[in-house]
Amino acid sequence: MVLFPPPFLSLALFAPRGLAHYFRSHFGEMNVNGFTFRHLYRLNSFDLALLIPYFLVLLILASYGVHRYVLVYMYYKNRKNRTSEPTGQFTELPRVTVQLPIFNEQFVIDRLVDAICKMDYPRDKLEIQVLDDSTDETVEIANSVVQRYAAMEYPVTYHHRGNRYGFKAGALQEGMKTAKGEFIAIFDADFVPPEDWLMRVVHHFADPKIGMVQTRWTHLNRDYSFLTNVEAILLDGHFVLEHGGRSRSNVFFNFNGTAGMWRRQAIDDSGGWQHDTLTEDTDLSYRSQLKGWKFKYLQDVECPAELPIEMTAFKTQQARWAKGLIQTAKKILPTVMDSNVPFRVKLEAWYHLTANISYPLMVVLSTLLLPAMIIRFYQGWFQMLVIDLPLFMASTFSVSSFYLVSQKELFPRTWPKTFLYLPFLMALGIGLTVTNTRAVMEALFGVQSSFKRTPKYRVQAKGERSIAARKYRKRLGVVPWLELLIGTYFAAAVYYALTNENYLTVPFLIIFVLGYWYTGLMSLLQGRFDRFAGLAEPHSAKPFPVGV
Repeated sequence: MVLFPPPFLSLALFAPRGLAHYFRSHFGEMNVNGFTFRHLYRLNSFDLALLIPYFLVLLILASYGVHRYVLVYMYYKNRKNRTSEPTGQFTELPRVTVQLPIFNEQFVIDRLVDAICKMDYPRDKLEIQVLDDSTDETVEIANSVVQRYAAMEYPVTYHHRGNRYGFKAGALQEGMKTAKGEFIAIFDADFVPPEDWLMRVVHHFADPKIGMVQTRWTHLNRDYSFLTNVEAILLDGHFVLEHGGRSRSNVFFNFNGTAGMWRRQAIDDSGGWQHDTLTEDTDLSYRSQLKGWKFKYLQDVECPAELPIEMTAFKTQQARWAKGLIQTAKKILPTVMDSNVPFRVKLEAWYHLTANISYPLMVVLSTLLLPAMIIRFYQGWFQMLVIDLPLFMASTFSVSSFYLVSQKELFPRTWPKTFLYLPFLMALGIGLTVTNTRAVMEALFGVQSSFKRTPKYRVQAKGERSIAARKYRKRLGVVPWLELLIGTYFAAAVYYALTNENYLTVPFLIIFVLGYWYTGLMSLLQGRFDRFAGLAEPHSAKPFPVGV
């Protein structure tokens, strides 16, 4: 009995441009050494003018990818240096000031003040400052909340500024003028610290060399949506492997602007809060460590907070961080490089503060990718194996492995489900390229901008909607349309790759398509369907969107 393959399988395998033709033409023609040279491309000067910047960009991106592997190595190599318990205890608890900088936070301010007042710390040793720069109804709501808790004899005071000079840094510095605490704890409006947070942190300052202690962010609304799940994985990577690896290796790392505590002397010695960058927390952190103060990171002390539930809010947050870090690099790196700290500290500072330069490089790579594919169409598989695969492993796969390791550390039983999010995590990072590139270029060319806050919506459960999301929502103008256009460009690249049998590049290109289309569509469609859910857009004579 003779068996024949089904007709559709025969067509797929043996058609003139089927899979058999593909494997025969790409992998089947070997020389005596086992490598195919039939399709090796012979370069000319025009093609070199395109391929040299293409591979140069890939090499730079790959170096930052290799740095992610280094962070994982640092994290595990120095695991014995993990900080858990303080090395000493205060015989008498010191006075602590808790600063709560807010701006237009009417939906979360009561939750924040309530959580701080419930903290386990002697009231006679505690001072709570609500530092309010608001320009909307938050002024009346925050003042009322403070008066209510003050009437119950909680040590909380309200401070309102008539201007936003210096933004968050200016508010913190203004609060320092009246703060009485030897130590300063800071919480943003969307955080809900647990009752034992102060007691678990303050004793680490019994070591007089410690200038700052940072705790790990967790997420109140991690499971609210697919977007918040991906955001949580991104932040977990930062707080586990970046902070963990750097702190354990005794190199510089940064205060994250919230959920941490400072020794007041460390702030004063370093020149105080300065507002010439959008990441005043990182700026002060580096100035302080250059002065010799030591920092601690407590991975086991958690402080939950909200994640942005809308794409434009997330983009706004990421763009502020991207711009601020490049501003800090321009300001601080020359001093770091001229200092007496070890070379490994300088190198780590360089990679830390300049990492966002990868976004403009991604724009260049996106521009050159399709021409490079056309030029290299006739290359053999040996070139792909020797050149492209190592660059891909360094620049792209390192992202996946980095976040997989962080989830394995935090969730040893359930971490494999992270594999489902990896393509979308990579796609979201690619989709941020347009907004973050603009932010980075503004920083490089000295373009100043306001501190664009991330709106807090006070939503946690799936399907829950918030008036705040509609009140503080901001559109991003032409940016989402640019993202859709770039996504279409990569869709054309996918079509070109398929028609020319360059199948190995298709999965990589599809991630680009998903990233740009996802971020663009999510930005354009946010809030568009509220009316179908019976939620009318709020009417206000003076809206206060993100960034005002």
